[in-house]
Amino acid sequence: MAPPKQRPPDELSGLVEALVESYRADPRGHHINRRFLPSRDEIIEIVGLLLQLLYPGYFGRQDLTDHNIGYHTGVLVSTLRDKLARQIGLCLCYEDELGGCVEAEPSAPPCRSRAKALTSEFLQRLPDLRRTLIDDAQAAFDGDPAAQNLDEIILAYPGLLAVTVYRLAHELHALGVRLMPRIMTEWAHAQTGADIHPGARIGPRFFLDHATGAVVGETSQIGADVTLYQGVTLGAISHPRDGDGNVIRGTKRHPTVEEGVTVYANATVLGGETVLGAGSILGGSVFVTRSVPPGSMVALKPPELQVRPVSARRSRPPPPALAPRPAAAADGRAEPKRGAEAEAAPEPRRGEPGVPGAVEGAASPSADWPLPAGL
Repeated sequence: MAPPKQRPPDELSGLVEALVESYRADPRGHHINRRFLPSRDEIIEIVGLLLQLLYPGYFGRQDLTDHNIGYHTGVLVSTLRDKLARQIGLCLCYEDELGGCVEAEPSAPPCRSRAKALTSEFLQRLPDLRRTLIDDAQAAFDGDPAAQNLDEIILAYPGLLAVTVYRLAHELHALGVRLMPRIMTEWAHAQTGADIHPGARIGPRFFLDHATGAVVGETSQIGADVTLYQGVTLGAISHPRDGDGNVIRGTKRHPTVEEGVTVYANATVLGGETVLGAGSILGGSVFVTRSVPPGSMVALKPPELQVRPVSARRSRPPPPALAPRPAAAADGRAEPKRGAEAEAAPEPRRGEPGVPGAVEGAASPSADWPLPAGL
């Protein structure tokens, strides 16, 4: 195969110069003249390794036994430790570089030594975290009569995947790692449709049913034994701003949901001072911006429904009977019409028998065969 033809350099030089000038003119949206940035691809690999550790046999290798589980776990932990330390270190150095704290040519930046300690601390939390996640899976099974067993919950339910990645990311967020947890939860958002900020605080036995469209904001607080359905939003009413119009960060902007609350599909709960009292139930599609006392039922008034027969004009009457086919000649073709009969015969329309493109046995609509409204 002949090598592809190379375009003359002068055809591209103008484009190259324009792009480079755009980089220099606006410092936003590029990472040039900086050294530290975590790898999104390797962070997603880390999520995959963590899923194998938390749910052995469901993700990754499936031929696990009592005889090989120790070796398998050791290999995973060793691989995970190296990747975690590298990405946590890059996240910490990235933040230091943004703040101007990294020296020009450091052989071992302090952020990398801190990364090893944080990696060790995070890994030590995995056994307790796994116990919490198994309780989440059990809550999903107990709350969904369609589920057959925990195998189905772990393998198939997007809500458990979203909650699993959230709980992992939350631990890193609590340790002071910022960018990596966001990459993790936004990956889960893309996979499941559920957007849970790693800064949110969620208690045990949390069931996110169906998951799609659910949003849990950064400063949300959720107690134990809470169930959220698809499309639920725990959001902010507005963003407070300073005198220069800049958003003030770090304030409590999202609701508090106490233990035992159930929030049905597409409900919206907004505001940092809004509290859903323990044991409350919020019906579908409600819009709540003030606190609800414990044990409350919140629902919209039932809408007025109208039920009527389908309009007669939308009903299709049976098609008119087809005219008999003309008698065939000896060679099998229709006998041509002659004389006055030929002059009186209307011009055939496409779609009638005997016309090119017609479907045998099909009839064409006529003026007295009304089409459905809107066609």
